[in-house]
Amino acid sequence: MKMIRNAAGRMVPDEIDGKKLKPFKGAHEDHGGGRKIGPPIRAIADYKTKIRSSLDEAIDDCNLKNGMTVSFHHHLRNGDHLGNMVVDKLAERGLKDMVVAPSALFPVHEPIVKHIENGVVSHIEGSMNGPVGKACSLGKMNKTCVLRSHGGRYRAIQDGDLHIDAAFIAAPVADPHGNASGRGGPSACGVLGYSLADSLYADNVIVVTDNLVPFPNYPWTIRGGNVDHVCQVENLGDPEKILSGTTRLTRSPTRLLIAQYAARVIEDTGIMNEPEFSFQAGAGGISLAFLKYLAEIMRKQGVKADFARGGSTKFMVDMLQEGLIDYILDLQCFDIPAVESVIKNPRHIESDPFTSYNYHTKGNLATRAKAAVLGATEVDLDFNVNVNTHSDGWLLHGTGGFTDVCDSGCTIITVPLLRGRVSSIVDSVTTVTSPGELIDVIVTERGIAVNPKRKDLIENLKGSDLPLKPIEELRQMAVDIAGTPKKPEYEDRIVPLIEYRDGTIIDTVKQLKL
Repeated sequence: MKMIRNAAGRMVPDEIDGKKLKPFKGAHEDHGGGRKIGPPIRAIADYKTKIRSSLDEAIDDCNLKNGMTVSFHHHLRNGDHLGNMVVDKLAERGLKDMVVAPSALFPVHEPIVKHIENGVVSHIEGSMNGPVGKACSLGKMNKTCVLRSHGGRYRAIQDGDLHIDAAFIAAPVADPHGNASGRGGPSACGVLGYSLADSLYADNVIVVTDNLVPFPNYPWTIRGGNVDHVCQVENLGDPEKILSGTTRLTRSPTRLLIAQYAARVIEDTGIMNEPEFSFQAGAGGISLAFLKYLAEIMRKQGVKADFARGGSTKFMVDMLQEGLIDYILDLQCFDIPAVESVIKNPRHIESDPFTSYNYHTKGNLATRAKAAVLGATEVDLDFNVNVNTHSDGWLLHGTGGFTDVCDSGCTIITVPLLRGRVSSIVDSVTTVTSPGELIDVIVTERGIAVNPKRKDLIENLKGSDLPLKPIEELRQMAVDIAGTPKKPEYEDRIVPLIEYRDGTIIDTVKQLKL
């Protein structure tokens, strides 16, 4: 294995586990080429009925073998039951070295760790949040994991980098033909777009539902013509955990100030007054507070956004209903008002990673957003951002849509200067998730740094009373308060690759030395 320095300044391998790799060359250096992969050609003569008596029968019909790849989506978040159910059943069949390729894993999926330890699962290709990520940091996987963004995952499937043998799609509502959506039932999650690529390209597609309804189930996200098997289970998940946990407005004065500054950046740079103003914000405490302050400014200025991109929450839905936003374009509903909105309001539109984030397309929604506000674990003096690892080296977070969203017109990162006694602004991030060339503004409670490459933003902010400072000054403030933290120690083994959205390798994470 030869190590190569990539355009982000990181040493990355040219191959791993027998697979050739491409180093990251720059955020927009890839211009595509080649052709998309195709799924098997099937005929309706073999599909007189798709209903299977149980999940076991559906799995047996897939003829899975050692080393194959299975996939799930994460719309049910920390309330999901299906991922654990399927991997348990793979273990019952004595299967080994299986690749699990979810759009994301959450703490609820901790039981998969025992199947990593007993060899049922060889490695993960997808976002890992919590215990499975920790198992990766400890070197428990037999092979090297791959972390991809949501758009990067869609690209990898369509381009043939990630072949899925069996896709298990948790469907809150489905009909016997396999038409499925998230718009109803006890496990309603609103939208279901993360599973679109799986339904289009996997060799076997299994729709699993706890709410089978008569044909036709419409509107559908997953089309029955792409589905092989339909089966029922008692319940897909825990409704309280499907829609909870990330939708509380922060009460922290520090975080409220950061959110207020982020909204002011959009006002004072003039972005809000540009034609086709639009924005994206997430569901964390700072992001929700940002929406509150942005709505106040928009109301005061008489400004309306053409669209806002979710994950959606009650705060964004309220802005839609008030007329501050024309449309919500949504990949994930984070609370009940958001689910109800996408079901009832035609201006709340369901999206998917192809439409929103995929780099290998003829255009996506991420590049149309004028501004995006995102969190991070670390930012460095080159404006590189880390959302995967903590400064102690533990891999605890997936990439989500982060690198895809960074393609907006102005990417604003909100971070407290310190978390406890640990600085969020560092000399060099522990892991590069997104390159600094895509990051425009860093907002902390003690100051705001604008990327020197964005001379237009710097010019527009002249005269603003916002506390603008060079990022080096923010870094020094943190060091003066908390000192320089000890760096983590690593073994030589690479445990996950951090794949950029175009399929190149932007960084790696090594096994922790304990």
